[in-house]
Amino acid sequence: MMYLFDSYAWVEYLSGSKAGRSVSELVESGKDIYTPTIVVAELKRKFLRESKDKNKGKVEDMLRFIKLNSLIVDLDLDTAEKAAEIVDEMSSKKGFGLADGIVLATARRLNAKVVTGDEHFRGLKDIVFIKE
Repeated sequence: MMYLFDSYAWVEYLSGSKAGRSVSELVESGKDIYTPTIVVAELKRKFLRESKDKNKGKVEDMLRFIKLNSLIVDLDLDTAEKAAEIVDEMSSKKGFGLADGIVLATARRLNAKVVTGDEHFRGLKDIVFIKE
């Protein structure tokens, strides 16, 4: 089984929360874990915003960990188009944005399950939901 981590999953894992501990086995097992480039961008923005002293070394350490423990997946044209279609289909779910669509389209392209606790994904198939 392949897994695609969204921002929520990585934030919880790195913080050591209960939800994060629930996915630690996946990270430490050597299973195929994927991270879309949009997630890397979201995480870097979050880490920089929340780093009190703008400690870029710490931010880079966290990103390096993610890069070493998952396969980073670039956004290609076909996946971008599928993401737009998914967002259009999900327009009834408040807050389901383009980044969510890219995550879901990327997972579908890879036949991977999305690991998340993001409420926008609740009830969708092929989701591993990790909310506390």
